[in-house]
Amino acid sequence: MKKDIILAGVGGQGILSIAACIGLAALEEGLHLKQAEVHGMSQRGGAVQSNLRLSSDEIASDLIPEGKADLIIAIEPMESLRYLPLLQENGWIISSINPYNNINNYPDIELILTEIWKQPKYITIDADGMAKDCGSIKAANMIVLGAAAPFLGLKPESIEKGVIKLFQSKGDAVVELNLAALKAGRDYALKNM
Repeated sequence: MKKDIILAGVGGQGILSIAACIGLAALEEGLHLKQAEVHGMSQRGGAVQSNLRLSSDEIASDLIPEGKADLIIAIEPMESLRYLPLLQENGWIISSINPYNNINNYPDIELILTEIWKQPKYITIDADGMAKDCGSIKAANMIVLGAAAPFLGLKPESIEKGVIKLFQSKGDAVVELNLAALKAGRDYALKNM
């Protein structure tokens, strides 16, 4: 098993929480992992990107070469397009459709989505709307993780255990919210693959 994953968004959207959940799930399954992160000046609204590599074999580098990523998982749609050169030809883009308008000249969201929809394999999802339906917009990152779950090569129960481990210190209500969001995203992806 080998998966090379690009996680993309802006500060405060929960990219690093997604990386932690996937990492915990990978460890649960006895996989090796390497991760490299770029924080957008360590502030909310700055670009955040992470290379996450999972493998049953040893991993030499934490950076994903151009054209080798299996997945781009993005909470911010414009950020998903930034990393297209890293995506392999048959790779998947999993992206929220909800923009984070953090710049004055943010492009028209329809143009961004049209570019995503030109790619051969993608899932776009209303993560904010679905997270609100689950109980809190703060769970939008778990909606996106759920939508990516069928493509990770990890068991659903391992990902759920990762979510539980990550959020258990915040109480049962937060754990249940995030598990519900994870399930909602996964169900959506399975219906729309």
